[in-house]
Amino acid sequence: MPVIHLHRAAPAKPAAGEACNGCGVCCALETCPLARLRFLRRRGPCPALRWQTDEGRYRCDLLADPGRWLPLPAALGRRLVGRWIAAGSGCDCDFEPDAG
Repeated sequence: MPVIHLHRAAPAKPAAGEACNGCGVCCALETCPLARLRFLRRRGPCPALRWQTDEGRYRCDLLADPGRWLPLPAALGRRLVGRWIAAGSGCDCDFEPDAG
């Protein structure tokens, strides 16, 4: 069983198919296809996974600040990254972390 480290205030992982709540489990476990290309790594944690203290959740920095990571204008970058990572389509992570 893989071991992942998340912020203690991170929300609990939603069930697969439910709306993303920024728990960070998926990105701590493995990198998405876009991050695999950008960072040349398959396993997590993704270097673009960022804890947002003010929101109490994780965010994808590839989506939040694409210009930092990709040679794209910000508006185009956010639109393309959003599609590439399926932002807004719900949780697609079937890994269930141990709450212990």
